Amino acid sequence: MNPSRDSLLPIFRSALDFAASQAERVVTTYPDYTPMYTVGGRWNREGERWTHWCEGFYPGIFWMLHKHTGDAQWRRTAERYSRPLEPRRHDRTVHDLGFLFLSTYLRWYHLTGDAALRDVLIEAGRTLALRRQKGGYLASFVGPQSLFIDVMMNVGIIFWAANATAAENGACPLEERGTVPFFGGDESLRQIALEHCRTTARYLVRPDGGTAHEGTFDLATGQFLRQTTHQGWTGETTWSRGLAWALYGFTAAHRLSGEAEFLDVARRCADFYLRRTPPGMVPYWDYDLPDDVPHLWDSSAGAIAASGLWDLSEAVSDEAERKRYQTAALTALQTLCTDEFLSRRRPEWEGVLMHGIYHYHKKLGVDESVAWGDHFFVEALVKAMHGRSEAAW
Repeated sequence: MNPSRDSLLPIFRSALDFAASQAERVVTTYPDYTPMYTVGGRWNREGERWTHWCEGFYPGIFWMLHKHTGDAQWRRTAERYSRPLEPRRHDRTVHDLGFLFLSTYLRWYHLTGDAALRDVLIEAGRTLALRRQKGGYLASFVGPQSLFIDVMMNVGIIFWAANATAAENGACPLEERGTVPFFGGDESLRQIALEHCRTTARYLVRPDGGTAHEGTFDLATGQFLRQTTHQGWTGETTWSRGLAWALYGFTAAHRLSGEAEFLDVARRCADFYLRRTPPGMVPYWDYDLPDDVPHLWDSSAGAIAASGLWDLSEAVSDEAERKRYQTAALTALQTLCTDEFLSRRRPEWEGVLMHGIYHYHKKLGVDESVAWGDHFFVEALVKAMHGRSEAAW
């Protein structure tokens, strides 16, 4: 497939309309509930959650729908679902403050410019920075010895907080979409974020662009010990959602820091994705599964990658490279909009995308809808429909 954006716009509009109807269904059926994963296609039946990291994804969908449609009801809903997150700006038990606040409060702040919202974001960034360890990384929720590839999706809130303090101090901070090589904000925050990204790139991103889910470190010395996993097949394989987190996260780190090295890492991860993913650009849940293990799709990895690839297409200067990443994003979205993945022909199904996976080994949300899959699917649709990433931020 080599789709053109214009030819796909009617498909994308229809898919976004369906996603909006499913989001409204969640609000109506389960008031004040925020989804994580379905059980048999139904929300609000989660068993173990493992950790609390998903409460911003559906509120993020509400913010995007408000921005896209201008409908005031979506804004009222988004505010109602976002406000309960505010106390978590001080939550030191998770590594997910980027997921929680970049999807909600940042979109709210972009809409209003309210200084109180900016302050919540800065505090959340400072809280996340407290997870720094001797090895030069932000620890995962598992423990201080653990570095997750997922944290690349969260470290951006530290960069954002550093840039926002630069603006407060009258300095010239990095623009979110620019590469101005001057920084005048909270230098300690910036250095913690840079250090984390460099440690992740060194120890979790492999030379071929594949990624490990986790790295473990010696707490006494800070020395890296080994690549491991919780959600991939093994510590040596590439878990597809982790790869998508890396592709998206390093692109964002480049945008927020202006450091070219992170764009190079994002390209490496993207090239692995393009090289190893089936032609429809939606991967199985791990790239290195043995033949006797179920080869199940992870639609959420496809959605995250589609959104990240669109961002990456805007970050590169070479026109052929830009086109290659944009085409891959469009192909992934086209695949996800088919009846194989979109649940519109399944009236009993309450999520948007089917065939997502949360945690294969724990048997949580396997072949189900997952909140982050629906969120990044909507995000990628909005970016592609408007032809620019900023439309979804």
